[in-house]
Order: sequence, then structure tokens, then C-alpha cells
Amino acid sequence: MKLTTIKIEKYKPIRGEEKVSDGNGLTIRFRKTADGKVSKHWHFRYQVNGKSHYLVIGAYDAAISDREAAIYKLDHGAKLSLGNARKIALELTDWCKRGLNPKQYIDEEINRQKLELEEGRKKAEIAAKAEQIENLTFADLYEIWLRDGVRRKDGNAELRRSFHADILPEIGKKKIKDLSEHDLRRVLRKMVDRGVNRTAVIARNNLVQMLAWAEKRQPWRRLMAEGNPADLIEIEKIVSTEYDLNNVRERVLSDTEIHELQNIFLKMEADYTNAPNRRSTDKPFESVGQLAVWIMLSTLCRVGELMQTRWQHIDFDKKEWHIPKENVKGRISSHKVYLSDFSTQQFQRLYQLTGKFEWCFPAKHRDGHVCLKSLAKQIGDRQGRFKKGKDGNPRQPMKNRRHDDSLVLDDGENGEWTLHDLRRTGATIMQRLGIPIEIIDRCQNHVIKGSKVGRHYLHHDYAAEKQHAWEKLGQHLQAILENPSKLMTSK
Repeated sequence: MKLTTIKIEKYKPIRGEEKVSDGNGLTIRFRKTADGKVSKHWHFRYQVNGKSHYLVIGAYDAAISDREAAIYKLDHGAKLSLGNARKIALELTDWCKRGLNPKQYIDEEINRQKLELEEGRKKAEIAAKAEQIENLTFADLYEIWLRDGVRRKDGNAELRRSFHADILPEIGKKKIKDLSEHDLRRVLRKMVDRGVNRTAVIARNNLVQMLAWAEKRQPWRRLMAEGNPADLIEIEKIVSTEYDLNNVRERVLSDTEIHELQNIFLKMEADYTNAPNRRSTDKPFESVGQLAVWIMLSTLCRVGELMQTRWQHIDFDKKEWHIPKENVKGRISSHKVYLSDFSTQQFQRLYQLTGKFEWCFPAKHRDGHVCLKSLAKQIGDRQGRFKKGKDGNPRQPMKNRRHDDSLVLDDGENGEWTLHDLRRTGATIMQRLGIPIEIIDRCQNHVIKGSKVGRHYLHHDYAAEKQHAWEKLGQHLQAILENPSKLMTSK
């Protein structure tokens, strides 16, 4: 007997449970509860290997889930009406004809749909993450770089102030993938228009450092597919024409930086000594180079004067260093340096390394002294971030030359330091220690200006005063290296 919707809705079971067939394996089960209510559920009967099985399809006229609707090929939002139950029965019958077990097939379909849903969710997450990466901004990079890429002794306070004052308001919301040299140039020119050329130069250096850090890391590297825009910034074409980028240097190493430099030297040597494979480990800065730094700092000498020194010019007994006229800049006159205990110790250590040669700093093949520019190049090569090519872009590594930042002091906040800065630093320390400027000038072997009468009649050589000045400088340097807690100056 074929069912109808009216028969189903008006049917009143006599027993507690009754089943009425609609044919084609489809039945509806009526179950009467103790309170007289009747529940109605669709069942489907099928056989597998000669055994009968029943599949509960669901409650009569109940909503079909989207997952079930997809399995039974019904419309979204369909209900288990008589018509839809018959469609399901036909679908199940077709499965059986194809040798499929309905229960097993439904379970497999549910699992497949779950996997598809999970796959879709993962793809959506990947797409969302990709979109999020594509939309990363300059401000996003700045915050990550500030956290992971730079650490200055003031806790990056000055760096934050600079970026928040001049840079982030202009390009903070700019997507990294869209960031161009024109954006950076616009920021710097606004600063120059305000008359803060030096601030613009520092800002440019900070931008170069940040974007160089980003260029080595994902996802920033991918977002900068068109290249690092900071590489195209020529600061000399941005600052005011009257601003001299090559003006007289004023770099003075602080006591903290001097102590840091010693620690860098010591760490280089320790890392190399303790390296499991020295062949694949960078060699430390040469010991003779380290000693040259301390000698120049403690004697205020010029690099040429030191590199051309022979051991016959050093008198350890008198603690004197004679610099002949031909080695002095301008060849004005010879110069005598009264060695402090500190500088004497440096020369004694140097003697242990090169004392068997004629020159304090012999050339590689022992034929004469080392090139006067070699030490400056070695120090400059280890401050690669500050080096530019002729086109104004960062200098590319040179053949057979080091190219790293191993000798950058204070994370480069005060810029590059040079050998000549050591001479200025030593003189400044003397000034801070109360040494009269005229004595400092004589220690530096400066030409003393004055009247011809004075130069003609006043011949005191200030030997005792100079000796006292060099000794005080040596004592201060010794204190910096041995007891940094008493540093007179910080960054």
C-alpha cells in the first residue's frame, strides 16, 4: 500500500510500535509513547550478502542537514517529507545496485566531506595569511625590527623618537610591497626642508639599516621583490647644498665605546680559539692591529708615524719613542713621545710579536714597513654598513677583503670610527682630565701658532708637562679597560 501524506499524518498506531511500508525498501515507523504522543521515522531496508539491514533516514518532515542533502542529492534546506523520503530511497536503491553498502558509503561520504571542509579551511587560512602578508606595512616592519633587529644602549628610545616624529606619520601605513625610493626621499626632503640636515642623514642611515635587515628575512624579502628602495637613496642629493657631508669629523669615542672595543677584540680571539673548526671560522682582528689601536689612542700619534716606526726608535729604559722628522706629517720637526705605563705595555706586547724585525709593523713579506693604509682599510672593512660605492649605493664586498660589521661600536649609533678619531679621542680625554690645551697641542705635535718673537725666544720644551699628560691619559685608559664601572663618560 502506497503511503500518502494524509495517511501518514492521520495514522494512529494501535500497538506501541508499528511499521508501514511504502515499497522499494522504504518504511515509516510509528512509535507511541506512554503519554500518547507518536513519533514517526523513515527507515530503509536493504540486503548485503543475503542479510537484511535497516538504515534510519530520519524523523518525518524533519529538516535535512546540508551534509545529508549533499549525500542524497537533495536541495539545500529540504525536509524529510514523503516525496523526499522516496527520492532518498531511490538513491539508496541505486547504491545497492552498484554494490555499495549504504551505511558504509554514507560514513565514507561524511569523512570525505569533513576532509574537504578541513582542506577548504586550511586553504582559506593560507589565503588569509597570504593576504595578511601582502598587506604588511612599513609600521609592521618597524615594530618587528625594533623588537628583533636592533638594540641600542638607550633601549632604542632615540630610534623610536626619530621614527615616530618624522617617518611613521608619513609612510607608516604604506605597504612594504608598494614602498619606493620616492617615498623615502619624500620623508628625508621634508626633514631637510625643516633645516635638520644632520637629522635627515641619521634617519637615512636608520632606514638603510632597517631595510637591509628586512631584505635578508622573509616575508619582507619577498615583499621587496623589486629591490631595496633604500639602496637608491643618494643622501648627498637630498641634503641642502650648503651642508657638507665631508666636513671635519667630530667623532670621539666614549669611554663606553673604548671598553666595548676591547671586548670585541677579546671575543673575536675567544671565538676563534674555541672554535671546533678554525678553518671555517673568521680569524680575529690581528693582534698587531689591536696594539696599534691602543698605541694611537694613548699617544695621540698619527697612523703614518706609527706604521713607519723602527724598533731603534723605541727606548724602553727611558720610556721614550722618537719619531724622526721624515715620519712626521709635513716633516716640520721630529717628535718625542714620553710613553706612559699603558703605552709602554702595548709596545712591549708588540715587541714580542715583531721584535725580531727591523720595523714595528713589518710588511707581509718583511720588506719594509706595512702599507700606511692597510690598518685603516682593515678597520673600515669591518664597518661595512657605512661604506658606499662611487654611485652612492652600499659598497659591494671587495675581493680578498673582509666585509662585515664586527668593529661597529654602539650598534653604529654614532657612525663609523676611524684611526684618526683615536687621536681626537685621546686629546679630548686629556682635555677632560684638565690638561691645558697648549700641552695637548704639543702632545699631538701641532704647529704652535704665535708671534715670531715668542717662537724665537721661548724654548721651553714642556717635557715634564707632556710626560704628565700622557701618563694621566694612560691611567684613564687603563681604568676604562680594567674597571668600566668607573667610566667618566657614557654613550
